[in-house]
Amino acid sequence: MYLKNNIKIMTPIEIFGYLSMVVVLISMIMGDIKKLRIVNSIACSMFVVYGFLLHAYPIVIMNVLVIAINLYKLSKGK
Repeated sequence: MYLKNNIKIMTPIEIFGYLSMVVVLISMIMGDIKKLRIVNSIACSMFVVYGFLLHAYPIVIMNVLVIAINLYKLSKGK
């Protein structure tokens, strides 16, 4: 979306994508692996929504798989 003088403003979908990215980055600085997996799963869930909004199914598939891995590891106590 552009305003006058070709100044680009972000769409709500773009903002959501950047917010999702920030949550992934936050998960990567977690010291506790369980907290990392939980926060990372939240971020991946956000990216699943983002991928569907963009009709970008590789984004959806990859993040669903990461969520599955995180849930499996959490169920094993790792």
